[in-house]
Amino acid sequence: MHIHLLQHGPDYGPARLTDWLASMGHSYTVFHLYDGELPPRPGDCDALIVLDGPEALLNAPPAWYKAEDKLINRLLDSRKPLLGIGLGAHYIADALGAISALGIYPETGWHKVSLADESPFELPETFDAFMWHRYVFSLPDGALALGGSAAAPLQGFSWDEGRVMGLLCHLEASQASVKQLMAGQPVPEGRDDYTQADAEIFAEPKRFDRLAPLLDRVLSQWLGHA
Repeated sequence: MHIHLLQHGPDYGPARLTDWLASMGHSYTVFHLYDGELPPRPGDCDALIVLDGPEALLNAPPAWYKAEDKLINRLLDSRKPLLGIGLGAHYIADALGAISALGIYPETGWHKVSLADESPFELPETFDAFMWHRYVFSLPDGALALGGSAAAPLQGFSWDEGRVMGLLCHLEASQASVKQLMAGQPVPEGRDDYTQADAEIFAEPKRFDRLAPLLDRVLSQWLGHA
């Protein structure tokens, strides 16, 4: 399969996603929308991944957003797999009629996610995931919830029997990608009930390694609908 990835900022790269795609024999193209590249045509790929990006883009849509939103809606109307992470999940949720809004708390670092009772995701009942957000989204009509954390009751959703997925949490994160993110982006503002200091985030490097099998489960389940 050939997968397109839409990138929204230099500090919001694919991290482990492209490594996984290559290891599974898939080809891919990353479109750097923030650097003036135009969104691709829907017919040029077998699946689409909409990456994370600065949450400020939710309130101040960039010049490319209209074309990106059109592409997302075209994929929703197709039979092709569509995955959104962070900002990308917000864009997909918005296209499905859900609402994005400030959460009560910002959430950064490592937090436990508990699966919803009816969650369709093939993941452990509880697992640790990396977080970096203040905004949350509501559950789109017809979607099933992944589950939630203490700060964000909805950490993701599945729509159209798993062909479309959105993740607020980051299973693709690596130690290198998080270091780049934290060096280039401010910590989401708000109360610090669910934010972690740099030392705590990097205290146990193996936490990043434990994300890899979780990401493998999600991506295998997702592309199984192609």
